[in-house]
Amino acid sequence: MSLSIASLNSGSNGNCYYIGNNRNAVLIDAGISCRETEKRMKRIGLDIKKVRAIFISHEHTDHIRGVAVLANKYNLPVYITEPTLQNGGLALSRESVFSFKAYEPVCIDEITITAFPKFHDAAEPHSFVVASDDIRIGVFTDIGAPCEHVIRHFQQCHAAFLEANYDELMLENGRYPIYLKNRIRGGKGHLSNSQALALFTIHRPTFMSHLLLSHLSKDNNDPELVLNLFQKHANGTRIVVASRYEESEVYTIGGSVKAAKAIQLELY
Repeated sequence: MSLSIASLNSGSNGNCYYIGNNRNAVLIDAGISCRETEKRMKRIGLDIKKVRAIFISHEHTDHIRGVAVLANKYNLPVYITEPTLQNGGLALSRESVFSFKAYEPVCIDEITITAFPKFHDAAEPHSFVVASDDIRIGVFTDIGAPCEHVIRHFQQCHAAFLEANYDELMLENGRYPIYLKNRIRGGKGHLSNSQALALFTIHRPTFMSHLLLSHLSKDNNDPELVLNLFQKHANGTRIVVASRYEESEVYTIGGSVKAAKAIQLELY
């Protein structure tokens, strides 16, 4: 069994990530319009009719902008916590809304989605691990600091979308007002390049095949800079920068039962 993953958009202008097998899929966040989601999936050969649910990490506009139209058009369930729903002001029918709780897996056909809490300045923010059989994909963005929850789950993933939002010097010397700089780097904002790199170099499992660097700042980061930074430490992991302007290619993530069992024994 394998999972296909793609970034449909990644950045402060919209976030949407596709994870699925050959029969079913889920979207993590829906921060671009329904029309753009459809267009981008079609361009890379993904069938939107395979999408069975949308999971929302938190209520910021760049993560929820397209969810209402997308859910209503395709009759998709939206998994979202009550505080996130209330603070997001989403026009969703009650029939389409399903709640989730941290560490309580949700099964969508053969795919299991597990949420866990993270540090971010939102009502009730979560990250996700999406799994099918022995393959695990992590979606770790909008993280103020790499807490124990993030570290523990990152160690289990065959592939991950990992935030590398800003370069510290670019942020410090950039045009943002001081309150915004402090919000970004203050522990409940975003993960810096160096924080993401430390997480990767220290806690990367040997079987991680792909790392998609995500949610890069337009003003405070540079795709080439962060790609070069991570490639020096890749050790066999394919490093990709997820774009804020276009979809990525589709990556097929395979794994082994042996690797999954080994990490389960180590962590549990």
